[in-house]
Amino acid sequence: MHLRVAGLTIHVACRERDLRVAPNRAAESFLVDPGAADVEIDVTAGNLEGQRFGECLFDSAGPWRLHRDDDGFLFCFFSSTLTTSPYKIARFNHDFSIGRIILHRPFFAGAATIDPLEYPLDELLVISLLGRGKGVEIHGCGVLANGSTGYLFAGQSGAGKTTIARLWLDDPGSVVLSDDRVILRDDADGLWMYGTPWHGDEPLASPRRARLAALFFLRQHHRHELLPVARADGVARLFAASFPPFHDARGLEFTLEFLDRVAARVPCFELGFVPDSSVLEIVRQRS
Repeated sequence: MHLRVAGLTIHVACRERDLRVAPNRAAESFLVDPGAADVEIDVTAGNLEGQRFGECLFDSAGPWRLHRDDDGFLFCFFSSTLTTSPYKIARFNHDFSIGRIILHRPFFAGAATIDPLEYPLDELLVISLLGRGKGVEIHGCGVLANGSTGYLFAGQSGAGKTTIARLWLDDPGSVVLSDDRVILRDDADGLWMYGTPWHGDEPLASPRRARLAALFFLRQHHRHELLPVARADGVARLFAASFPPFHDARGLEFTLEFLDRVAARVPCFELGFVPDSSVLEIVRQRS
């Protein structure tokens, strides 16, 4: 399968005859026809019992860890049902252009279909690619309005991203790219915002993109209130809502530099609002 997220194409090929590869439902709309890929991944199955791994670069304190692997990287994924081995590992070269996923065969026995990129690997891979000078993923709701205008509503959980996404769903001609995670990239023809397969409470995940016109930091409030945000404050707030490659010093440096460019080029506001469609007109007037 060929999966394209934010203009980055990932080609996954499985050589195991007894394994049927398929994406999750949200990622289906991100499938593209075969062609040139930014990442080539080969999928195999085996027994991962007793595997040894190199230096641990990042421990999520949850289901995955990142290790150094010779001149590349190794992601290990764990399940509470397996106590002695990972259920999946993913090896990548230094620039994440070539990878190999090995599935723990006993864990997947009997599965009708398998998604080798099952979350969080798909997102971790894209974040790693973006950190190499390609863009930044943001915790936010992205909207394509009027067929051409992009609005980003950034904020942590509970800030109101899904609430404002539902308001835009009822707006004729508008498309919600995602209610939880979007990707920003600076192409030759402008600053663009892309939808991702990683949605929030609502299954809103569009492969489309929009030229970013304005950025709003959400705050639930008792009335509509719009306040300008200075550039330095905007960078800090964006970084707090971003998903940088924390294990990669150069990736972190690029992320900060990129977010500074975003805050310099795009009007930034703090948006306090109540769940009423009248807030949409306030947003339009500021772009």
